[in-house]
Amino acid sequence: MTKTFSMICAVITTFIWGTAFIAQDTGMDKIGPLTFNFSRFFVGFISILPIALIFEKNKIKSEISKNKKMFYKYWILMGVSLFFGTFLQQASLLYTNIANAAFFTVFYVPIVPILLFIIYKQKVHWSIYPSIGLCVGGVYLLSNFSNSEIMFGDSLVILCSLFWALHIIFAGKFMKTFNIPIFYAALQALFVGTLSFLFAIIFENISIENILNESYSIIYAGVLSGGLAFTLQMFAQKNIDEAPAAIIYSLEGVFATIAGWIILKQILDIDNIIGCFLILIAVLLSQIAPEIKKKLG
Repeated sequence: MTKTFSMICAVITTFIWGTAFIAQDTGMDKIGPLTFNFSRFFVGFISILPIALIFEKNKIKSEISKNKKMFYKYWILMGVSLFFGTFLQQASLLYTNIANAAFFTVFYVPIVPILLFIIYKQKVHWSIYPSIGLCVGGVYLLSNFSNSEIMFGDSLVILCSLFWALHIIFAGKFMKTFNIPIFYAALQALFVGTLSFLFAIIFENISIENILNESYSIIYAGVLSGGLAFTLQMFAQKNIDEAPAAIIYSLEGVFATIAGWIILKQILDIDNIIGCFLILIAVLLSQIAPEIKKKLG
């Protein structure tokens, strides 16, 4: 698997996450965030498991046996971080708007290198830091946050970005040892879906009729975001370090804005366009600068 292939997977992942923002927002007209999440992740599990069994069946046992303790450790760590990341993001949309959610979610970009150093004593390439600045500035312009009111939901998104950062880090570490990305994505979807279901029973009123009323949003967010995107994320982080990967994922805001422009007929102003370019420059800088250093020795 080449780095180019991983880059393509990362961009497709980001595109799906960005466009899924609309489905996530519109899919809670009749159901709560936990119900929406358990529905979409079970759909993701069902859609990904058959593919995993077709392509990875013969190596699942041998891959897990490499280090069973580490495998289950990362399954729990990634499952818990993804559960809280997706739940807090989903719940925040009840209290804040997509613009604010897009801005504060991208806080995982500066958090990733900080956590890498704290947890693993891992330093990152110097290009990550100006890329972070460009990225945050770009999303600020992209989201029209300067015209938005601070809302309760924003604090939920900031907390959510911490769990997204942890998930990105654990995904990168997992893929350094194991090579069953499709099967693992299915297991991860099952973990998050089950946890969401258990909490939904306690805190929400689950109605099959209401779930079916949101079926289009659930299927889109389930098959593409909960299933395909998180599978491609595993392929992406096989050859891309965690901090540069986080910067690539920040393109989520660009794709969300473009989707809003096309689907919801939202108007792009000059700030939005400048924001898109700043994020694009951040992504290119984070990827090209380390490669130039390698070539120069």
